[in-house]
Amino acid sequence: MRRFVLILVVVAWFVGVSPSTTAAQSAGSAALPAPSSPIPRTIDGVAARIEDDILTESEVRELGAFQQLVDGQSKPRADLIRELGDQWIVRGEATAAKYPQPSEEDVDHAYAQLAARFSSPEEFKSRCTAVGLTQNEIHRLLSQQLYLARFLDYRFRPAAQIDQKEIESYYNDELVPELKSRGQQIPTLDDVEDTIREVLVQRAISERAAQWLEETRARLKIDILASEGRP
Repeated sequence: MRRFVLILVVVAWFVGVSPSTTAAQSAGSAALPAPSSPIPRTIDGVAARIEDDILTESEVRELGAFQQLVDGQSKPRADLIRELGDQWIVRGEATAAKYPQPSEEDVDHAYAQLAARFSSPEEFKSRCTAVGLTQNEIHRLLSQQLYLARFLDYRFRPAAQIDQKEIESYYNDELVPELKSRGQQIPTLDDVEDTIREVLVQRAISERAAQWLEETRARLKIDILASEGRP
C-alpha cells in the first residue's frame, strides 16, 4: 500500500480535499479505465507497455525527481514504473468519468505549500535545480497529483463510512498513546472527533483504492522493459 504514498500523500499536505469539495464536483461513474487520446511526445525510451499505451523512461525519471524533491529520496525504478502504471489506471477512469481538472488557483496553492516546506525560497529553488525540475514541470506534476488524488477521494469516499466506535478506538488506541509518548497534552475526544473521522475516512479510501488497483492491474497486460527499452 506504500505505492499510494505519491497519490494520496498529496491529500494529506496540500490537496485540501473535503467532503464538500468532492460533492460539488459531479462526474459520472465509469467502467474499466480507458486511456486518453495519445498526445505527441518525444520518447527517449520505453520503460513499460501497458495495454496499447507506453510508459516512457522520461516519465520514470521525472517521477523519481519529484519524489526526491518531496520526500528527499526516490524509489527504485520498478516501484516508479508500478506507480506510473497505477496513475495510468486512475487517469483512465477519471478521464472516462469526465472528472474535472484542478483549477490554476488550486495548483498554485499546492505549489506554494510545497515551497513552504523548505526553509527559504532560495533553498526550494536550489532543490528544484538539483533534482532537475523546472517550475512549469512541478506545476504540471502537482496538477496531475491533485487530479488523481481528488478522483480517488470522489470515487471511494461514499463507501468510507466511519462509526463512533471506530473513532473512539482510534482515539484510545492510537492518538492518546502517541501524544503521551511525545509528552504532549491530550485533547478531549469531542475536540478531535472531526479530525479523527477524516483521518479514518482517508485510511479507508486508501485501502479501497489499493484493492481496486490491485484487481484492475491483474486484468491488464503490463510489460516492464529493461532500462535500455528491451524485454
